[in-house]
Amino acid sequence: MPTLPWTVPNPAPPGSEAHVFASRFETRTLWGAFRFLARTPGVWWQVSRAPGAYGASLKAEPFKRTFWTLSAWESPAALKDFARSGTHAPTSRGLAAQMRDAKFVTWQVPGDDLPLDWTEAFRRLT
Repeated sequence: MPTLPWTVPNPAPPGSEAHVFASRFETRTLWGAFRFLARTPGVWWQVSRAPGAYGASLKAEPFKRTFWTLSAWESPAALKDFARSGTHAPTSRGLAAQMRDAKFVTWQVPGDDLPLDWTEAFRRLT
C-alpha cells in the first residue's frame, strides 16, 4: 500500500498552533497486518471529515507488519474526540490483540508549518 498523502479536512487558521500526533504500530502476524489494512478505509474516511483535524497521512509496510500515522489537530481534545468516536473507536479495540508493539508521540507546531514532514515523526518514534 502506498503512503496515503497528507489530507487536509480543515485548514489550520493562520497563526494557530497544531497538536501533532504520530504513531507506529507493528502487528504480531501478517494476518494482523491485513486486518489493519482492511479497516484503514473506514478510519481514513472518518479522519477526512473529523472536526478539528488539520491534516493526516498514513504510511504502511504491510509485509513488514508496520504502520505509521501522522496527524495534526486543533487540540488534544479534538484528537481525543476522534479516537473515541466513529469507526476509529471499535477499530482500535478490535485490533488491539493483533498488535505486537505500538508507540505514540505528540508535540506542538505552528499551524503555518503544515503539512508535516515524516522526518520529524520518524525521529521521534525511534
